[in-house]
Amino acid sequence: MRVVVQRVSEASVEVDGRTISSIGAGLLVLAAFGRGDSEPDLEWMARKCLDLRIFEDEGGSMNRSVLDAGGGVLVVSQFTLYGDCRKGRRPDFIASAPAEEARALYRRFLDIMNAYYPKVAEGVFGAKMNVRLVNDGPVTLIVDRSSKTA
Repeated sequence: MRVVVQRVSEASVEVDGRTISSIGAGLLVLAAFGRGDSEPDLEWMARKCLDLRIFEDEGGSMNRSVLDAGGGVLVVSQFTLYGDCRKGRRPDFIASAPAEEARALYRRFLDIMNAYYPKVAEGVFGAKMNVRLVNDGPVTLIVDRSSKTA
């Protein structure tokens, strides 16, 4: 599993010209699921995203998690994070989980996130989405978890 986590002042997802999810300050989590991802990967990633200390404390140090800050979390599926661009000009997505497997992993990931934290919004799996965000900082992290290295 691979995610891009962005600390945002606000973020939203639009499908067919209609806003379907939005948050104020918090995290935008772009999530991709790889072949062979499993429940422990989802659990680890959910906890990692929620526990990352990337929000400023009273002294200005990044020392608080989204849980501590009370911000929102917007999770958007993005299989292109597994695009391999090392050869040729067209990305290879062979490492990405097949669509139906990825859909089930995405749903389960959202269930886990929601079990830990009630302020989780979501995109629409497989839809063409417009994702709008104001990156706060900017703070952007790539977190990668592979069952093979767990």
